[in-house]
Amino acid sequence: MDKFSKRKRSERMSRIRSSNTQFEKNFVAELKKKTRKKFRTNAGDLKGKPDIVFQKERVCIFLDSDFWHGWQYPRWGKILKDDFWKNKIENTRNRDRKITAYLKRTGWIVLRIWGHKINEQLDATLNNVIDNLRKNEHQ
Repeated sequence: MDKFSKRKRSERMSRIRSSNTQFEKNFVAELKKKTRKKFRTNAGDLKGKPDIVFQKERVCIFLDSDFWHGWQYPRWGKILKDDFWKNKIENTRNRDRKITAYLKRTGWIVLRIWGHKINEQLDATLNNVIDNLRKNEHQ
């Protein structure tokens, strides 16, 4: 049972940012230290609005929060009591798959990075990004 009323829960959830979150800001700051390659953030002109885009290398990165994008959702989704949240997360996961497939079909390397990976394995995650940039730098 949720300890908040529906109204209070809705109010609290509406305050959660969808872009420029703290973990995104931290990742971008560290990425700038690791590479001199130009990139842009929150690219609204690309399907799915990737969080980070390296246009020349055709690499786009989505920084996915564990809850909203459903990391290991099949393992914990059943504990959600409210169908609203189940549907919301399932729809997000489906949308993520479709966007990833579309971008790959159109020639992009798509990296989806979970929030916990940024928090727990930042260096390894950044190195993976750099490796993918190197793979595509001469195209």
